[in-house]
Amino acid sequence: MSHLPKDPVILLSYINTQLRDFYPSLEELCEAKDARRDALEAALAPLGYAYDAEKNQFV
Repeated sequence: MSHLPKDPVILLSYINTQLRDFYPSLEELCEAKDARRDALEAALAPLGYAYDAEKNQFV
């Protein structure tokens, strides 16, 4: 995940934009970006965000 934004707010914006524009699921995004799903979820949880598969975004 070293290539992803470190700031959680910027990370949230980046991930949701990637999900909206390029990836049909968080799993596919993680595979393409070589990122760990648990690490992304842990980074965004303190902001109160969790992944919603139905919406395909962190809400």
